[in-house]
Amino acid sequence: MMTDTVSGAILRSAPWVDRFSISLSALCVMHCLLMPLLLISLPSLAQTFISSEAVHLSLIYAVIPSSLFALGLGCKQHGRRLFLVVGIIGLSFLLLAVAVESMAIDHLWEKVFTVIGALFIAIAHVRNFQNCRNSNNCDC
Repeated sequence: MMTDTVSGAILRSAPWVDRFSISLSALCVMHCLLMPLLLISLPSLAQTFISSEAVHLSLIYAVIPSSLFALGLGCKQHGRRLFLVVGIIGLSFLLLAVAVESMAIDHLWEKVFTVIGALFIAIAHVRNFQNCRNSNNCDC
């Protein structure tokens, strides 16, 4: 009986984690695309933590487990692996962006891979959330 309560609580947290992961993906894109504009507008911002690439790593450290958790729960609940696969593709693009940045390759590719990865992740979470809402056997 206790395991039913625990598993029900975990399943109910899936929509929250989907929303959280979408928000993290959006933050990643905003940081990637808006930081150059902010640095031009506010040069002193360059000396803060928010302008460092460690922000990307911090976001990725949060996005990877939350995405795998939410998409994995969704896959287990409604049996559609497509959303998990799309999410993993998105995570792969984010990791590729970090690799490109660490190799000091053109920053344009880092931004392109970040945006593509974040879009894939957001789409996977939105579809996972919608499918969970529309599923009769889902406890979301």
